[in-house]
Amino acid sequence: MAQNRHWEQDKDATIYMGNIDERATPAMMYEIMLQMGPIHNIHMPRDRVTQSHQGFGFVEFRTPADAEYAANVMNGVKLYGKSLRVNKASADRQRTTDIGAELFIGNLDPMADEKILYDTFSRFGPLLSLPKVARDDNGGSYGAVCL
Repeated sequence: MAQNRHWEQDKDATIYMGNIDERATPAMMYEIMLQMGPIHNIHMPRDRVTQSHQGFGFVEFRTPADAEYAANVMNGVKLYGKSLRVNKASADRQRTTDIGAELFIGNLDPMADEKILYDTFSRFGPLLSLPKVARDDNGGSYGAVCL
């Protein structure tokens, strides 16, 4: 099991594995994914403090066809009662959205509206979408927003 750096991976031959139970080990994931085809590399990032894996990882196969096969076969397979999320790592290149993050803000003052939030957060850079304040049936704020 080589531990190559993420940026050296062949993205077309790499799959992303998510929703991995904490009991699963890299060796276990290697053995499971080896059934899909020859593996060049497996990487499951570890928490710096606890040294346990963070619930996701990447498997680089020898060929893009093996990665495609693994993504099709292994997506949704249950391991320790949790359904694995498996897809091609190169799928992120197919998305045309800009780089950004969705921000959830709770405990907002009921007087805060979309304009105030836009004015406040647009100072840090362009917003990909307008803020949306969660409102009840009467139009009152729930005190939460997504940016």
